[in-house]
Amino acid sequence: MTTTTIPTSTLADLITGVRAAIDEHADWSETAQLVGAQLRRHFPSPDVLTAEQRRGSADSYQSHRLHVEPDGSFSIIAVVWRPGQLTRIHDHVTWCVVGVLQGVEHEELYDAELRRIGESDNHVGDVSAFAPPGDIHRVHNTFDETAISLHIYGTDVTRIGSSVRRYYD
Repeated sequence: MTTTTIPTSTLADLITGVRAAIDEHADWSETAQLVGAQLRRHFPSPDVLTAEQRRGSADSYQSHRLHVEPDGSFSIIAVVWRPGQLTRIHDHVTWCVVGVLQGVEHEELYDAELRRIGESDNHVGDVSAFAPPGDIHRVHNTFDETAISLHIYGTDVTRIGSSVRRYYD
């Protein structure tokens, strides 16, 4: 994961909104919904990344840390997906909110027995909010354009190394 320096004002309203949502002290599922509402309200453009970062890597999708709350209560990460790049099937250590800034992300949802129970193409402006349990999924850029998404996790992912709790193979 790389660190990105962006003007504080670029994400300031979103960061303030996420803080307010977390301060509601709701359960994880409700917190994810509240944070999702803040992301919809303060949706950034792909310009939160530099032009070079928006190109991504031919090797794998790339994550860029945009903000980590000093108390470790949340992180904001941008992920760049070139065509054909995908995650393994996985779940998360905490609640997560994702918004598509550019392109389209194809998401497959799974139940606890790893049966595919749904799929969707998430387009620019779409926001998904979820929390464990019930958050098993895989993300894939099945389109010809680079996709960029903004992820807000309910922890300091730089401290723990990843938002993934476990992979399923």
